[in-house]
Amino acid sequence: MYKSFVVLALAAPFAVFAAPINKRQTPSLAATVLKFADVLNQFEAQFYQAAMSKFVDSDYTDAGFVSSRIPLEQFTIIQNDETLHSSFLQSGLAALGESPVTSCKFNLDAATKDVATMTATARVVENLAVSAILGAAPLVGDPVILQAAASILTVEAKHQSMLNVLSSTGSSIPSAFDIPLAPSEVLAIAAPFFDGPCDLGIPAFPTLTITNDGPVTPGTKLTLKSDAINGTICEDELFCQMLLGGFPNSITVPFNNCVVPAGLNGPMAIWVTSDEQPLLFNSVDRQTNNNKLVAGPTMTFVDTQPQTLVQMLRAENAGTVTSKVITGGEASSGSGSGTNSTSSVNNGVTDGGVPVLTTGFSADGKINVLGWNVTDPQGQ
Repeated sequence: MYKSFVVLALAAPFAVFAAPINKRQTPSLAATVLKFADVLNQFEAQFYQAAMSKFVDSDYTDAGFVSSRIPLEQFTIIQNDETLHSSFLQSGLAALGESPVTSCKFNLDAATKDVATMTATARVVENLAVSAILGAAPLVGDPVILQAAASILTVEAKHQSMLNVLSSTGSSIPSAFDIPLAPSEVLAIAAPFFDGPCDLGIPAFPTLTITNDGPVTPGTKLTLKSDAINGTICEDELFCQMLLGGFPNSITVPFNNCVVPAGLNGPMAIWVTSDEQPLLFNSVDRQTNNNKLVAGPTMTFVDTQPQTLVQMLRAENAGTVTSKVITGGEASSGSGSGTNSTSSVNNGVTDGGVPVLTTGFSADGKINVLGWNVTDPQGQ
């Protein structure tokens, strides 16, 4: 009885597409959106699979986690979710009489070179997944497909929050709003991870890379690189556009003086344009500025509100290592620079340690402790 219930529960979501597709939705457009979403979920599933198969327990503790169990547990859940999302979307394509795109290959070597880099890049991947569904939603006219997409969005948002926590520097919920990105904007960030051609019927905007060393913080002067900025355009006539969740439009500054303002926190999308008109928050109206777009977006994080929850996952008395979020052309080349973030390094926590939250005053009564005590599986 229990087994039958589980089978029915797992099968239920795939029945969503059994209902007739709304005739107001152009089948070709619906198929394009579903293929686009499916390939992104294939990418996410393969990313986590590659990461988990590459690293051993000590790699996680060396990267600053009090135990490898914490990230591995979450990565396993997320990888399973992404695989199910892909199967779900492919069932929708079958209902439209379409076949999924399964020929896309992904180059994940640079993004999984170490645990710190992988975790930082995963944070970009999950925030990008949320932005992609938000940006694609206006293209979906059929309410059945839209509701199915919304059910995936809520789960991707949970992944997003978890990766913000695992980052060691971020806020679990940095903003009351997420940034919607149109499909061509999403591909500007994701396409460099593709190993060879991947024709989704959607053009990718020119990629943009942040070449600064060190974390991006208020006051950081960003240096930006793109093949589209190739000397044929006068850089003095270009503008840097920075957009965060909930902002009505982007913050516009000269390209050669792209300084991150004070008072920001959370994921930030950055474009380069040929005029100073701010880009709008909503991706639909923002497309009216496409003729002024030079490159981007790229995505980075401004972490100015560290939270206790985030810090508690890291080893006590930890040092720091610098990890790189792989974006732009670095994804395929494995070289160059990108957006850096900081991770803690464990100094002596035993492999397989079990974190236990410890609160209260120390033995001498001078220190009020809020942190993790790490014991081995035998409680020693």
